[in-house]
Amino acid sequence: MQLAPNAVAPDVPRNAPHHGIGFTEFVLMVSSMMAMNALGTDSMLPALGEIGRSLGVTEETRWQWIVTAFLLGFGGAQIIYGPISDRFGRRPVLLWGIAFYALGNLAAALAPSFGLLLAARVAQGVAVASTRIVVVSVVRDCYGGRQMARVMSLAFIILLAVPILAPSLGQLIMLVAPWHAIFACLAVYALLVLVWLWRRLPETLHPEYRRPINVKSILAAARQTVTERQAVGYMLAQTLMMSAVFAYINSLPPIFDTVFKAPALFPLIFALTGMALAVSALLNARLVIRVGTRRMSHTALLGFIVFAGIHTAVARHGEELVTFTTLQALTMFCFGLAASNFGAMAMEPLGAIAGTAASVQGFISTVVGALVGFVISQHFDGTTLPLIGGFLGCGIGALVIVLITERFRLFRPHMGK
Repeated sequence: MQLAPNAVAPDVPRNAPHHGIGFTEFVLMVSSMMAMNALGTDSMLPALGEIGRSLGVTEETRWQWIVTAFLLGFGGAQIIYGPISDRFGRRPVLLWGIAFYALGNLAAALAPSFGLLLAARVAQGVAVASTRIVVVSVVRDCYGGRQMARVMSLAFIILLAVPILAPSLGQLIMLVAPWHAIFACLAVYALLVLVWLWRRLPETLHPEYRRPINVKSILAAARQTVTERQAVGYMLAQTLMMSAVFAYINSLPPIFDTVFKAPALFPLIFALTGMALAVSALLNARLVIRVGTRRMSHTALLGFIVFAGIHTAVARHGEELVTFTTLQALTMFCFGLAASNFGAMAMEPLGAIAGTAASVQGFISTVVGALVGFVISQHFDGTTLPLIGGFLGCGIGALVIVLITERFRLFRPHMGK
């Protein structure tokens, strides 16, 4: 299968860039690959305690490494996949990455110690990082501007079903099997997606846009990625907002154990906040073409800060499960509206170096976000204040960066975006 002849340049929007695969299947395929990261993170959450105790680790703060090790491998490896996919194409990198992700999950299922489990988790993250980078590049190969934002938003809607359901799926698996079965199920899922891509995915990178792998060209592309004003500004803003979400993922198990003393409710509350994200993604997909990415994302960022501020004030006087769920859902709703548009705007000026740009942006946003989120979660003191204060601080920091990027003028459309 070959791309349609009208796909003449990587920064020109296309409506039907691939033969043999329809728009709906394309969105589903993108979602299935992006879901691997969410499954690798969120399906573990109900099992952290059981995994840690079965491998001789009793400290709750050490269990968080099961998530963070995966995220660090996922973020750290992203820097290599862009140049590789720019040179050899998107399809082979995806196929090999997903195959090694399946192997990493099998290794985790058989790990006899906590240290080896963490090593397998890093390997999983390294492998699945290929989907994070190359999927974004595939979408950018095929679409630009608001159409790209629409594709990513539609994929985001489907993707958000994964974190909504993943903790419940992990908990259901543990009702009938030990925690090892979670990793085995992830391996099976990866193999199914691998077969689908092998049979249906065309190569989206045109031969004339392949870039040689050499230090000079990679550094030139990386330099452009971190110096182009719009790209670096929205990448850093997205990084700070992702830091808050990583802190949320790490902090929820001890919060429900210690603060609310209701660990059985964790999957339900996680699903409710995930539904807020899904609603925001659906709304963004319907409105972004008409309203524009800047108006949508800037308004959402201000809402993120307002709700985080209200939540911080409430939490200082004692947290209840109802207020926590409601205010966190509203904050995550705003995050969903802002994050997908920030990502699209960060990539928009970099169409000619999409692979390397996605690698650099993914490396920075994930590694820095995971580390900042881990630091926030390590400040857990038996209350929700460190987490909620982290949300507020990250939101304010993101606003400062956006203001500098836009020269202190929010909501202003730029070339129709």
